[in-house]
Amino acid sequence: MRVLDAIDDEYGGVIVDPQRLPVNPSSFAMVLHSSLSHWKMQGKKGVWLKLPVERSELVPIAVKEGFQYHHAERGYVMLTYWIPEGPCMLPSNASHHVGVGGFVINDKNEVLVVQEKHYAPALVGLWKIPTGFILEAEEISTGVVREIKEETGIDTEFVEVIAFRHAHNVAFEKSDLFFVCMLRPLSTQIAVDDIEIQAAKWMPLDEFVEQPLIQGDCMFKKIIDICIARLGKRYCGLSAQQLVSKFDGKLSSLYYNVTEAQDLNCQGL
Repeated sequence: MRVLDAIDDEYGGVIVDPQRLPVNPSSFAMVLHSSLSHWKMQGKKGVWLKLPVERSELVPIAVKEGFQYHHAERGYVMLTYWIPEGPCMLPSNASHHVGVGGFVINDKNEVLVVQEKHYAPALVGLWKIPTGFILEAEEISTGVVREIKEETGIDTEFVEVIAFRHAHNVAFEKSDLFFVCMLRPLSTQIAVDDIEIQAAKWMPLDEFVEQPLIQGDCMFKKIIDICIARLGKRYCGLSAQQLVSKFDGKLSSLYYNVTEAQDLNCQGL
């Protein structure tokens, strides 16, 4: 009995080697079928089958055998098969997008704001803080600095996370985490990204706050109220600290509020 090259995972399943798949689709179909029989007899649980884009002709064969789509990236599609009876216990695909918004205020009490080229009809005329999505393997603190630079040309320094919003069924029916961050400006000259941004400017804080669309939306207004409270040292955000956990040995960013009296986390910008 021929069996696909695979390694055991730590949960009693197998991960098929995508570089050692049969070249011929007919051969793949036969070997895949016999592999599933073999893994069933061995008491295996989940099967992970990663098919590179150049082997996309194998996808219908795997689906016909009972595999289900798990997720896809630019270069591959991942399919899974649950062998035991009962509900599938394999982890689901990533469930969230992560977005950031940057509240940048200068020493003239002006806020860095933008108007986007593409917006919902309800947001016509709104000047808003720069926003964007975090890239894969990118920190919140570095991602928001990058987004502000890309959209406005302004260099900034991350201070802290002020608040975050959790929403569901947003883009592609995924949930969304949106982190509002406070940053210090390191430059003043605006250079607009004319692909996404219609205009950008430094706007007096009072004028920014009094926009009807800000005052009329409880979410917008609450976020701005929190940012203003932070400026007045009446509120403390979450600073980023780099730590290594013994559980995985990896460097991670922990965002938390420091309460030690000697720490300057909550002393204003």
